[in-house]
Amino acid sequence: MLKFPDGTKIRFIGLDEILADLYSEGKQPNKETAEEILDRLEKNHNYIPPSARWEYKSVILKEYSEYVADRENKVP
Repeated sequence: MLKFPDGTKIRFIGLDEILADLYSEGKQPNKETAEEILDRLEKNHNYIPPSARWEYKSVILKEYSEYVADRENKVP
């Protein structure tokens, strides 16, 4: 579930799997990866409003950055 700056929370189908796949592919948290996450979410039948895509991209990038940091902190 993603939390937006205004407190809105949105659940996406397949987000956890997408983050895990990209991490296992060695993708770094950057704008290109955020765009790829959005594309994959849309392929999983998640609706992302075109007018808010930049905001979703920002929140997705933050989420993936935290995901990567969490995984790297757990590696021995």
